[in-house]
Amino acid sequence: MRLLMLLIGLLTSTYVFAAEPFGRASIEGAEGIVPGQQVHVVVDVFAPEFFTSPPQFPLFDVPDALVTLSTDRAQNLVQTIDGTQYAGIRRSYAVVPEKAGSFQLPVVEIDLGFSSNGNSTKAIVKVALPSFEVGASSHQAATPFAARGLTMTQFFDRDPASLKVGDALVRTVVVFAEDTQAMLIPPVEFGTTAGMSLYEKPPVLADGIEQRGIGRSVETGSMRTETVVYTAPSTGRFPLPAISYPWFDVDGHVLSAAALPATDVVVAQAAVTERIQPELQGDVNAHASRARRGWLLVLSLCAIDLAVAAFAWRRLPAIRTWVADARARGRNSPRRRLGRIRTIIGVGDDLAVYRGLQDWSRKLGYRTTSEWVEAEACPRLTVQLAILERRLFRSRDVQWDRAALASAITLPTADRRPAKPALPDLNPTEGPL
Repeated sequence: MRLLMLLIGLLTSTYVFAAEPFGRASIEGAEGIVPGQQVHVVVDVFAPEFFTSPPQFPLFDVPDALVTLSTDRAQNLVQTIDGTQYAGIRRSYAVVPEKAGSFQLPVVEIDLGFSSNGNSTKAIVKVALPSFEVGASSHQAATPFAARGLTMTQFFDRDPASLKVGDALVRTVVVFAEDTQAMLIPPVEFGTTAGMSLYEKPPVLADGIEQRGIGRSVETGSMRTETVVYTAPSTGRFPLPAISYPWFDVDGHVLSAAALPATDVVVAQAAVTERIQPELQGDVNAHASRARRGWLLVLSLCAIDLAVAAFAWRRLPAIRTWVADARARGRNSPRRRLGRIRTIIGVGDDLAVYRGLQDWSRKLGYRTTSEWVEAEACPRLTVQLAILERRLFRSRDVQWDRAALASAITLPTADRRPAKPALPDLNPTEGPL
C-alpha cells in the first residue's frame, strides 16, 4: 500500500511539473541574406495558464553585427499542448550583419513570472537562437545599406529662384525606407556650391513611420530627415548639385540609387530702403508746434468718440450685443485661429500642441487630425506630426521642429476644404481654438 501511494505521488508530481514554461526561435526569410540587411529573429515564450510578469528579453552581442530589440508591440499567443493551455508572447530581434559569413547566435535567458496552481512563480527560460549565413552580393556596394522601398523627397521653404541678398534658403530632404532602422540610414551628401554658405542641422530620426505608397497602401518604415540652410552674400545664380543616394534593394538584390535633380538658386539685390532726410534746426520749433496741434485734435476726437460710445453702450443693448458678436467673429476668424495655433506650436508642450492641432482640424471640418494631414498632402506636416505622435505615444527619442510645423500650417483654400458629411458629428465641440 505504501509503495502504491508513493507511485501515485510520483506520477502526480510529474504531471504538475510537466507544465513548465518554454521558448522557441526562428528566422524570417533566412534565404539570400546580404550584408547590411536586417534579419528578423522571432522568439516565442510560452507559460502555462498566464503570465504574472512579462518576459524580459535581453540584448546580446554578436561580432560584426548590430543587434537591437524590435520596437514593434509584442504579440500575444495561445497554444494548447497535451490538454494544457499555454499563454505566449512573441518578440523579435533585428540583427544587421556588417559582412558576409556565418553568424552564430547565442542562447538567451529570459526571466518571467507565471501562474502555477494559483501561485505566482518565477522562472528563467533558455532559448537557443538559430544561426544564419550571409552571402556577399556582387552588385552590393562596399559600404552596405540594404532596405526595401526606399524613397527620397525634398522641399524648400521658399522659391529658390526668388532670393534676395541676405535671405536664407532652408532645404529639407526626407529619406524613407522599409525593413531597416532610422539609425542605419546613411546621411545625405549635399555637396558644396561656390559662393554660398551651407549650415547642416542635426538629423531627425524616427522609426515606425506610416507612409502611403503606390496604390494608396500604407507602408511602415523608418525615416531620416536632414535640413540644411543656404545663405548667399552676393547676387548671382548658384547651382545646387544633384544628389545621388545609393542603396541595396533587398527585394530585387540589385544596387539602386535614389536621386534629386540639380536646383538653381537665384539671388537678386535687396531693395534699397528710403533714407530719412536730415531736418534743419530752424524747422524744429515749427514742427513741434504742428505736432502739438495735431495731438490736441486727436485727443479731442477720441474724447468725443468715447462719450458717444459710453452713451450708446448704456442706452442701446442691441449695440452691445452687436459689438460682442463682432468681437467674437474677429477672435474666431481663420487668420486669428491660424495665429493662435502657431503661437501654441511655438511655446506649448507636446500635449498642448497636439490638442491644438486636433481643435484646428475639427474647426476646418475634418473628423480627425490624420484626415486633415492627408488632405493637406504636405510632407513637412506629415513628418512633424508623425514625430510629435511618436513622442506622445511611444518614445521621446526624437525631437520635432517647431518652425517647420508652424510654417506647414496655412489657411485652407476652396479646393482643400473637406466635403460636408452626410450626418452630423456625434460629439460636436464648441468654443474658440
